Amino acid sequence: MIGIISAMQEEVQALLHELKDIQTTEKGKRTYFTGTLFNKKVVIVFSRWGKVASAATTTQLINDYNLDEIIFTGVAGGIKPELNIGDVVIGKHLYQHDLDARPFYKKFEIPILKMKYLETKNASKLLNASSKFITDYNKYIEKTEALEFNITAPKTVHGDIVSGDQFISSLEKIGRLNKQLPTAICVEMEGASVAQVCYEYDTPFSIIRIISDKANDNATIDFSRFANTIASNYALGILKNYFN
Repeated sequence: MIGIISAMQEEVQALLHELKDIQTTEKGKRTYFTGTLFNKKVVIVFSRWGKVASAATTTQLINDYNLDEIIFTGVAGGIKPELNIGDVVIGKHLYQHDLDARPFYKKFEIPILKMKYLETKNASKLLNASSKFITDYNKYIEKTEALEFNITAPKTVHGDIVSGDQFISSLEKIGRLNKQLPTAICVEMEGASVAQVCYEYDTPFSIIRIISDKANDNATIDFSRFANTIASNYALGILKNYFN
């Protein structure tokens, strides 16, 4: 069975529409949807925003289901100029940009684990699935909707992701992240915490992030609408390729 997590219900709505033989379980104020997606047994849940919420959801998921892997999917803000709205980032290394336990540990180093980042699994397979999706993304995304969000030539990138309990929306904060974590290309609020739980439970983890904004002073798009009409359908198309 494969676990699929997102931070917002809208980000997996298209997946839920395709889910067959649905059963639901309510735990910890979350709904876990089990069923079959593209002939694969899956469990889908939205974790809510932030590192604590996503870590709690992941722990529950691992303990309650016999999982082969966990995939996180959702939106992120681009912090490199080469990333545009609608691009796909397949995560490589996951950092917590707000983790600082000095002087006991180095900045960004996870206490006890003594690791600054956690590495994803199955990235090459997800990259292939995403690249295949990009070639015919208009099968999943209406052209008018893509143009509304200025999506014209999306691409797939394999890169580092930073997570923290902050919504990054200023050039000043982007500059700080670029200086402190120069390999990171996008920022969000859950990935690194999910990666840490998966590492400690020895569960393979991978992550798909769709760029929804540039994480700058102009980061004012309708996130709910973008998640529902764009990110959710991206996840549907990418995972269909990944499972088949």
